[in-house]
Amino acid sequence: MLYQINNGAVVFGDDVILHDINFEIRSTEKIAVVGRNGCGKTTLLKLISGEVEMYHEDGEEGSIAMAGKPQIGYLKQIAFDDPEVTLEKEIRKVFAPMLAMKAEVDNLAKELETDHSDEKVKAYTTLEEKFRDLGGYYFEKEYEVLIRKFGFSEEERKKPLRDFSGGQQTKIAFIKLLLSKPDILLLDEPTNHLDVTTIEWLEGYLKNYPKAVVLVSHDRMFLDNIVDVVYEIEYGTAKRYPGNYTQFMARKKENYEKQLKDHLAQQKEIERLQRVVDRFKGKPTKVSMARSKQKAIEHMEIIEAPDRYDNKTFHANFQPLVETGNDVLFVSNLEIGYEQPLSTVSVDLKRGQKLGTLGGNGLGKSTFLKTIVEKIPALSGEYKYGVNVQIGYFDQQMAMYQSNKTVLDDYWDEFPNLTETEVRNSLGAFLFTGEDVFKNISMLSGGEKVRLALCKILKRRPNVLILDEPTNHMDIIGKETLETMLKDFKGTLIFVSHDRYFVKQVATQLLVFEDGTTNLYKFGYDEYQEKLDRDAQNEDGSYKPAMDLGGLISNKGAAQAIPVAVAPKKVNINIGKERSKVEKKVKRAEEELAAKEEKLESLKAELLRPEFQSSYSKLTEIQGQIDSMEEEIMVAMEEWEDLSMQLEELLEQENANK
Repeated sequence: MLYQINNGAVVFGDDVILHDINFEIRSTEKIAVVGRNGCGKTTLLKLISGEVEMYHEDGEEGSIAMAGKPQIGYLKQIAFDDPEVTLEKEIRKVFAPMLAMKAEVDNLAKELETDHSDEKVKAYTTLEEKFRDLGGYYFEKEYEVLIRKFGFSEEERKKPLRDFSGGQQTKIAFIKLLLSKPDILLLDEPTNHLDVTTIEWLEGYLKNYPKAVVLVSHDRMFLDNIVDVVYEIEYGTAKRYPGNYTQFMARKKENYEKQLKDHLAQQKEIERLQRVVDRFKGKPTKVSMARSKQKAIEHMEIIEAPDRYDNKTFHANFQPLVETGNDVLFVSNLEIGYEQPLSTVSVDLKRGQKLGTLGGNGLGKSTFLKTIVEKIPALSGEYKYGVNVQIGYFDQQMAMYQSNKTVLDDYWDEFPNLTETEVRNSLGAFLFTGEDVFKNISMLSGGEKVRLALCKILKRRPNVLILDEPTNHMDIIGKETLETMLKDFKGTLIFVSHDRYFVKQVATQLLVFEDGTTNLYKFGYDEYQEKLDRDAQNEDGSYKPAMDLGGLISNKGAAQAIPVAVAPKKVNINIGKERSKVEKKVKRAEEELAAKEEKLESLKAELLRPEFQSSYSKLTEIQGQIDSMEEEIMVAMEEWEDLSMQLEELLEQENANK
């Protein structure tokens, strides 16, 4: 046993978040904490990290026990002391103990040249083994891999921390956390804002992590590939299940069915015994028998009916109002991008097909969707829709929608011909019931905003859905519901998602974005993964790893070559004119980003106000605003980075032409 909570509880103000929590971390377990949004998953991580304290009630003392003093690493605990320090120097701070140990090993090795005593040999052997077990011979390589996998260039290593966005600083802190190798690694939604390739790499890394990992994630495939224990938080308590997420769901179903069966059987037996009691209690010759049956009932340990799994989620009939023709969308040599092309796309989509779009960040997936819904113009090529096409478009920005309107007014303004009852019924189908409809839009969580956006889109019953990361901010139940709805959808679907399980469940075809190119695969995710596995085979049949994974930790991996990006096609433009345009865009993006970051700091300061510390609801509200603003900053930063990269390229071209 490495760490243990017994009868733990966490209370904020008058709100009991967790109670009677029993939680255990053993050795090198990889543990998932699952449950509905708001059930207390993050609170449990904060309790383990020491960020929140256990609540102690008179007469009911909970406790925390640890084996020794395990180092606990939690991403939110990591802060930067000096914003002027470069990225490289900041990350390398974690190597100080390792470098000191290396110096000691080297010193002992030098002493062995003249001193061959058993004592000296033993000292060297013991320390060298410890150094090796801690990864001393490959920590530099691991540093290089992590820097590269999280998308930092050679130039960025020399930049001070203050030059990085909030999202980038989070990635830097994540790298530091991974390299510090805590005994217990706590991760809250670690796959957020990572592309599929990086997620797959992180899977391998965590799976081979030599110590314990506790993580909260809504990515089911990620959980399946890593964890060997699942704790479910439900109604404020935690229950332990061995196995990965799929095995947990199967075991949970089995337990439910068994308990229900046992409960019904017991109720039937109680009814039988009660009939005997009622029939014979008034007959002198049968009194003793009636009494014995009554005692049997009284001494019976009652099997309660199992609580139904909390599967409350949204639902709606959103089948198309009209049907399209067989030809839905034809795309031919479509160059997408802004001033410079990101990729070229060709696809011929038929009615009823469901096209999943995959690829790394910044390769053009969202840009492709924006192009075909006419949010941005195409650079060249063509696309055209078939007859009767009615599009429903979901943008990632909809999860950041801000308005002073209530949910009811916002929806009613879009559908003014509906009665209030009809409006409430529509909103109720997406879990906006009772007083929820009077919530201010700006106070909604990201997940609530997604539900509201989908509610408005699907009310129009389009026959073509174009969705950009629709499952972001959704809990697992919400994802599963949307999967079912989309699989049953009779229209045509084009979507972008980093959730591989979602893609696997929904997509019938895949459009994969790579550096400057796209490939269309007329099959689903399973077949695509099989193809990748086949492609990873050497000619002699031996396996060739597709990427540098967590084998670094187990010291079994081998370095792989970094793929060379394909340069985009050149476009004849007026360099000076384009540079001036992009400079204006960069300045505007910087101003917007600065305003958002200022707002974020204001919200963080508000979170610390003393008068709010006893109000869990108020703290939750402010934290929701902070989370939303951090999402906005992440998107704004990515846009600024794209523009800055374009500007640098234009400046290089301009200088080369002088």
